[in-house]
Amino acid sequence: MVELDQIKFTLSGYETPLEELRDSLDLDNKQARIREIEKIMEAPDFWDDDEKSQSFIKEMKNLKGTVNGFNQVNGLYEDAKTLLEIGYEENDESVIPEAQETMNSFVEFFEKLKVTTLLSGEYDSYGAILTIHAGAGGTESCDWANMLYRMYCHWANEKGFSYEVLDYLDGEETGYKSITLQINGENVFGYLKSERGVHRLVRMSPFNAAGKRQTSFVSCDVMPDIEEDLDININEDDLKIDTYRSSGAGGQHINKTSSAVRITHIPTGIVVQCQNERSQHSNKDKALKMLKARLYMLKQQENARKVSGIRGEVKDNGWGSQIRSYVMQPYTLVKDHRTNEEVGNVQSVLDGKIDPFISAYLKWNSLNKNVE
Repeated sequence: MVELDQIKFTLSGYETPLEELRDSLDLDNKQARIREIEKIMEAPDFWDDDEKSQSFIKEMKNLKGTVNGFNQVNGLYEDAKTLLEIGYEENDESVIPEAQETMNSFVEFFEKLKVTTLLSGEYDSYGAILTIHAGAGGTESCDWANMLYRMYCHWANEKGFSYEVLDYLDGEETGYKSITLQINGENVFGYLKSERGVHRLVRMSPFNAAGKRQTSFVSCDVMPDIEEDLDININEDDLKIDTYRSSGAGGQHINKTSSAVRITHIPTGIVVQCQNERSQHSNKDKALKMLKARLYMLKQQENARKVSGIRGEVKDNGWGSQIRSYVMQPYTLVKDHRTNEEVGNVQSVLDGKIDPFISAYLKWNSLNKNVE
């Protein structure tokens, strides 16, 4: 039976990679750590320190997610092998559709789990704060910023991640001049660090009266959302704090008071801002937290290359500096200029299907680190 032979051949190619994946996930130590945390959670004073208890709960969730993920992948592999054995022993072709479906599911989940082994950065497991800035292209770029905002929201929804808008500045005609999102979930920063840089759009612009093809640019800056209180001393004299009225919805109180906060760290030029909270005090606390995270990461870098990487290595928000191009006319293609990953269906990418680019970037980044 040719179909069964093909399935067997495909599965046999995963036998060694599956063992390598198990080893790279360090499952034995993860299971030991789970048992250790379970004992800690049994202590009567476990809930006395809420911050500490929540940290253990988060760690437990991440550990179990990895262990259960591998068990699911391994289970699909064993199920596919069992169906093959039945097909061969009983000469039963009726198992072929189920065997094929099981194998396809195994391959899909295997590849997804394999990507997580590339998330080894100190902050890869954290949530992310993503800021989108419209660049060269005027109104077209503001609309492009809105399209990217929509793309990342769709991606987050498909992944089951929650998100909220921290701050935004409307474009004069449409879209956004800038918008900042906080995206919560496991490994969000690890995934989205692939998006740091300049994104280029080529299309027949609806805002161009001549109907000509137009190129516009938007930059994305991605930072980890560091939850713990960082030991960073900030001199008040180094801060320029501005308050302004929130530009978004949120009731009369938000829009009639200067509750939004913008903080500029004068020595580094870092600017953070927040307007989603109802009070100026809450927005200031959130903005300071974001500033501390940026300063902490800068402090941790060992050289100038890593420092520039923190802010996405964005040099010029225009020609020649893009990491990815989205071409809608005269042909359709999304191409990442770092990895050469390509997808022909531009609309599917704009609808949030960016995982191929994320996976390709993580593999590319890992190879480059190994070369270094």
